[in-house]
Amino acid sequence: MSLPTVSESEPAATRTARLHPIGWVALASLAAALVAHLFTDTDYLVGNFTWWWWIVLALAVAMSRWHTGLNRLRIWIEAIPTVTLRITMFLAWAVFALQFFNVITRYSNEYVDQDILIGEVVSLAWQSFGLMFLVAINVGVRDGVNPRIDFWWANFSARTKAALDFAMHTVLLLPFVFMSVRILQSYVASSLGRKAGSGEWPEGWRVWNSWEQAVDAGGLPVGPIKAFLLVGFALFGLQLLAEVIKTGFVLVGRPDYGAVVGRDAPQRIE
Repeated sequence: MSLPTVSESEPAATRTARLHPIGWVALASLAAALVAHLFTDTDYLVGNFTWWWWIVLALAVAMSRWHTGLNRLRIWIEAIPTVTLRITMFLAWAVFALQFFNVITRYSNEYVDQDILIGEVVSLAWQSFGLMFLVAINVGVRDGVNPRIDFWWANFSARTKAALDFAMHTVLLLPFVFMSVRILQSYVASSLGRKAGSGEWPEGWRVWNSWEQAVDAGGLPVGPIKAFLLVGFALFGLQLLAEVIKTGFVLVGRPDYGAVVGRDAPQRIE
């Protein structure tokens, strides 16, 4: 995939001093939050940022001027899917082994305590299957395997593709992930045993006794797998941030940092 070239007449210092588009997004968020906080009586999140969110947005503006540091952050984030991909491969083999065991014992259940062991194995298999997708969602985003209308998308220039991805990730996906993480915090805490009324965590070292239990007989507790919903969305959001950084570099004419994944797969409609 060809990337936009930088004009040779433009000084390198000028290109580096350009504000990365993520900085403009952070500035717009700061302005909206400030107006909502000072001039409106609103319960919406944009008018009720906690103190550390103001710091995060200010740091985003500062980092948008430091292209080298922003690119290093992107590289660090994109190292995470390499680890999660290995975990996913292990989980895939685990699911195969568990389901194979389930098939074998189905026809030899007189030798196995069917009410307990098979129920636990089936529960472990579906939890491993769900975990496999939760920890690998960032791999799909990094490698660019998300569905597209390829026969239409393939004709766009690299800059147009970057602009569309930057806009969609910033306006739609990142706010969705942010909202999901906030909602899942109480949901995950409840499934791991935190009391809804008082907000207190159970005492004692036998924490698994407080986890949400499966409704089926012999099933494993579902608290841990529900907790990984939060982990999966966090990984998803981090990789989306890396994509925003990459596509933003393409938009400001930094092809050396805009390492956007190009695909040579056949055109298809999904």
